[in-house]
Formats: sequence, structure tokens, C-alpha cells
Amino acid sequence: MIRQFELVERVQSYDPEADEDMLNRAYVYGLKKHGTQLRASGDPYFSHPVEVAGILAEMKLDTSSIITGLLHDTIEDTDATREEIAGMFGEDIARLVDGVTKLSRLEVQSETTKEAENLRKLVLAMSSDIRVLLVKLADRLHNMRTLTYIKDPARRRRIARETMDLYAPLASRIGMEKVKRELEELAFAELNPDGRASVLARLDYLKEKGEQIVPQIEAELAETLSEGGVTAQVSGREKTPYSIWRKMQQKNVSFEQLADIMAFRIIVDDVAQCYQALGVLHGRYQVLPQRFKDYISVPKPNGYRSLHTGVIGPLGQRIEIQIRTAEMQDQAERGVAAHWIYKQGGPSTDAPQYAWLRSLIDILDKAPNAEEFLEHTKLEMFQDQVFCFTPKGKLIALPRGATPIDFAYAVHSQVGDTCVGAKINGRMLPLRTQLSNGDQIEIVTSKAQTPSPTWERFAVTGKAKAAIRRFIRTRQREQYLQLGRSLLDKAFHEEGYEVTDKGLADVKANFKQATTDDLVAAVGAGLVGAREVLTAVYPGLKQKQQRKGSADVVPISRARNKASKARDAQSKRESGQIAITGLIPGMAVHFARCCHPLPGDRIVGIITTGKGVTIHTIDCATLESFSDAPERWIDVGWDAVGEGEAAYTGRLRITVANQPGSLSSLSTVIARHEGNISNLRIVNRSMDFFDMVIDVEVSDVKHLADITAALRATPAINAVERARN
Repeated sequence: MIRQFELVERVQSYDPEADEDMLNRAYVYGLKKHGTQLRASGDPYFSHPVEVAGILAEMKLDTSSIITGLLHDTIEDTDATREEIAGMFGEDIARLVDGVTKLSRLEVQSETTKEAENLRKLVLAMSSDIRVLLVKLADRLHNMRTLTYIKDPARRRRIARETMDLYAPLASRIGMEKVKRELEELAFAELNPDGRASVLARLDYLKEKGEQIVPQIEAELAETLSEGGVTAQVSGREKTPYSIWRKMQQKNVSFEQLADIMAFRIIVDDVAQCYQALGVLHGRYQVLPQRFKDYISVPKPNGYRSLHTGVIGPLGQRIEIQIRTAEMQDQAERGVAAHWIYKQGGPSTDAPQYAWLRSLIDILDKAPNAEEFLEHTKLEMFQDQVFCFTPKGKLIALPRGATPIDFAYAVHSQVGDTCVGAKINGRMLPLRTQLSNGDQIEIVTSKAQTPSPTWERFAVTGKAKAAIRRFIRTRQREQYLQLGRSLLDKAFHEEGYEVTDKGLADVKANFKQATTDDLVAAVGAGLVGAREVLTAVYPGLKQKQQRKGSADVVPISRARNKASKARDAQSKRESGQIAITGLIPGMAVHFARCCHPLPGDRIVGIITTGKGVTIHTIDCATLESFSDAPERWIDVGWDAVGEGEAAYTGRLRITVANQPGSLSSLSTVIARHEGNISNLRIVNRSMDFFDMVIDVEVSDVKHLADITAALRATPAINAVERARN
């Protein structure tokens, strides 16, 4: 355990003006508070916060951060309070200690929820002061160094997995590569000891086979640079076992096929010499294709700058070379700790490299629960980057595979919500187009636009997905409220009653709903039956219905008054929705895939949990499963105004002769009758015939019947029928 005077000396070695008295008081306070507590290793518990403070001193952080490291467990594990710490050490330190306090007291249902809640609280705390994250990383690093003392293997694996999934990526995001590498190695040793052992065995074999290779390569690189007029420090190292293992997995290659097991770092005086050194090396050695990356011109989002290249270098070895200045090297190893100066006005998170942190805050604001926040955060941190530009030249980093939707939300949430199109390098392209490095994106917006649920299928960033989901949830709730109110009105009026908020408020607890709106929405979502609410408000009705036997069955009436029909048709025309009458404007509507209803079919609507209303044909066999829930049935019909204006999917089951030209005849007949094949699946094949299911876009049931008749008259087609269920 680091002794008191040793810790003070470490801090004063890089910060002579550090408050020695406060450091000593914090050391003594933490020692007294933790008292006789012991760690799993048997060491005094206070050895942990002291080691955390030592790690922070290695990062050369300010006095407040060191004291926070000494005290970070006092509120959780001792009788210390935030107020007491604020009184003794100041509000700034009390806030930092509170920000990194572990959250073991949270009442959570599962380890996944605990992990998510911890991250959620951490992001909130570090949004105002990045030092919270620095102390938390030091805390996790020391816990990982002593992980072997935990006896429960399941707990060890959970901690290692959380470290690999969250804390190592967070360290990378703020540029602390040294901390990130150690966290990954320690977690890898716990999660995959066999894989790590195999990589280490291969590395040991290479060392034995070519013990002098690294010094020889270093010497030749230095000589080559010197001949080219570049003064540089050259050092070589093997990559860590985890980074080698990860590249083997990502590239699906063997150990021997990796080109960058050995990496060499060249440190020069300034940026100009970085490019001069690159030119000398490329002029001397054969360059490996697609291995050059310029992170000086376009830094990584965490501020990392360097030139990377791969060459077949000295002794014919495939090597990776990194060229940077001493300042870039310090930034690469210590990240934000290398340039974070607290004495001059305090910390800020407005710098460009903290755009990711602001993005996490946006996700936190939009995610409804901790688990979804955790999912989106992992999306935000785990993917490789592509760099795109706004029309004004602003650089925006996005995950690989990102689309204009992700770009729009990265610019601003309002831009994403109102996006209607995108110009990529001057050309109008679909919103699902994947972006490439160097693309210039111009987002076209409209005040009338709102997020589409289909965007979530091709959005990649957590920020975009969270925003889209939030909008969908809000719209769904509005639809469920409208539908629920309509269903309740219908059920109450059939018995001669009116729905009142007071009546619903009296029974909302019966259905475990917090508010009357929650109860109405639950009815709209199909989670609670409208007649269940009716009989809860008027208990006497239930006894009456039981005496009548089947009195609770609601008949489906097809009577429609003229005013209601006109209102439905007008709503459809204004909103551009599916041509169905009998629905509340704005209601989510889906066509059942079991029967594929078309205009002209007799149809019925079924309230489906989480989807709104699903439209079935009246003879669909699936309807039998809803026979005991008549309150979920809605009388609907086709809007004559909308018929023929849209394409609907009709499904056909066809048997085709297995002979040349059969599929050509099939597609030609459908095309001549203005149909469009949207999907084709062969379900059975033999020597003579193919059985297939085809989805055809048509305008109505008559259109499908015309196509069916034409297909039956085609010689190559043996049988055609409309597919049902």
C-alpha cells in the first residue's frame, strides 16, 4: 500500500503547488473511516482507494481528483456523508465523490439492470465534469488488477464482461489507450483464458525464433530515416494478446496472416517531420495496400493524432508503423488527462472530442429505461468510424454503416426529426444509403416531416435509434388513448352509461395503472378489455351478464351513419393513411400476413397489443383465436375514395412446370396485367414441378383475380390459387 508521504511526493513531482495539507487530511480521514474493513484479498480495505489515488497520480491529475480517489468509497461503505465531506474538503470534491460512488444500494431486478443503471448514473455525473469518469476508470482498473481474489467465478465473469463492454470503450473514447489496453487484457484473461494462452504461446515462439528481430528492425528504420534527413526516436513492441485475438476474429485470419503483430513507433519533433518520415519510409519499403491512415489531418473523435502505415520492412517483415510527435504520443497514452488543466477556470465538455458525451446525454434523455439506454450506448461506442462533412466543412464522425439518418441526428435532433432527403456529394440518394469516408452530406428538411418507424431499420447510431423510438412511443400512446377512449365509449353506451374520468379513476388501481390515461391507453393497446373496465365501474352488470349467459358478447354492427363515413374519408384523404373506414384518425394499421386482405374483401379489425389494429379478411382462420375476446374486434371497411390509389400485397400459391422459360412466362403475364412481383419463394421442387409462393402488388381483389385467371391460361403454369393462412 502506498504510504502517505509517498503519495504526496508523487503528486508534487508534477504539481509543486498541490495542497499538501488537504492531501494529508484526506489520507487520514479515509484511513479512519474504512478502519478495520478488509478486501477479498485480506488486505486492509483502505489499500484500494490509496491505489486508486496512485493510478490517478500516474495520470498526473489535479489535487481534487487525487482526493476524490482517496474518498470515493467512503459514502457507500462507511458512515461518512456528502455533507461531512463538503464541510471538510469543499463542495467540488463532495460532488466528485458523489458522482463516482458505487450504486450497490440500488434496488434492481437483475445484473443487467444494475449495469445499465450504473452507466446511466455515471453518464449523468460525468456530463458536467469528466474527472468523474477518470476516477471511475482508475477504480475499475484497480478492481480488475485484484479480480482473482474474488472466489465466485460467475461474479468475476460479470465484472470482466462489464469492463470489456463499457469501461474499456469509455477509456478509448477519451483517448486513454494505456488504461484501455490494460482493462482489455485483464478482462480477456478472465473471459477467455484459453484464447489468451494460445496467443501468448505463439508470441513466445516468435520471440525464441527471432529474438533479435525487433532491435534489428529498429536500427534499420532509424538509419533509413537518418539518411533521409529525419531525426527520430524508434521503438518497437508486440501488440497485446487481446488486440491480436480481436483482429484474428474480425478479419477471420490466422495468426501468421496478421500484418501488424509487431508495431513500431517513430517520434519526431513536429508535424512536418511526420510527413517527411512517411515519405522516406514509403520511398524505401513496399507499402501494404489499404494500410495507410492519416489521423493527423482527420483526428479520431477522442483527439488521437498519428500517421499509420503498413510496409514490408527490414528483414522482409510485415510491420505496422506509427509516426507522431511527442505531444501526440502523450495524448495517445493519457487522453484527456494529458491536456486537462483544472487550475484555469475549471473543466468543460464543450470541446469537439466530447461530442460523443453530448450524444450519450441525448440518448439518456430519450431512452425510456436503463436497459434501452445501455443498448444504445453500446451501439454508440462499439463501431468503427467513418468521417463525413457538412456542406460548410464541419467534420462528423459516425459508426461504419451509418446512413444519412444517423448524420442528420448527429447534426441536431431537430434536423433528424424533420429529414426528408439527403444529397450525398451533390446527388440526391435514398436515406438508407450507407455513408463512406469523405462524403459530403446535405440534409433536406421539411417542417411537415416527422420520424418514420421504418428509419429504425437502417439507423445505426444509438442517438438516432433512441430519438426514433421515442417518437414512435409518443405517437403510439396517442393512438392508444384515442382507440381506448372509443372502445370505452362504445362499451359503456351499449349498457346506457357514459364514461367519466371519476369512474375510471376509482378503478384504475384494479388494473395496476397509475393514471386514468394509462388505463385508457391499456384498453387501446389491448392489454385491458373495455368491458372489464365497465364491469369494474358497475359491478352489478357482471352479475346480470352471468345470469344472461352470453350477454357479454358484443355484436359486430355494420351500420354506419353518413356523417361518420364522411369524417373517416376526409381524415384518410388529409393524412394519406391506409384506405380503411371505421378507424380513429392517426391509428396505427397493419395488414395481416396470414390472409393478405385486399380492397374488395370483407374485412374486420383486431386490436393487437403493441401494433394498433390488424386488418384480417372476414373468413381468415386466425380470427378463431379471438372469438373469446369480442371487445378486440372493430367493424371496418374499405374507403371507396381510396380504392385503386395504392398498391396492396396479394399472395398466390403457384405450381410451375420445371422447364426452360417457365419463370419468364410467369413474370411476363403478371407484368402485362400491371402487377409487380415483390417476393418469390420456392417451397417445394421436384423433377417435374416447382411449388412457389409469390407476393404480387395489386390495386384490389379484382386486379388479383384478373392476374390469377391469366396465369391459369398460361401453358407452363399447372395450378394457381390465392394463398390463405
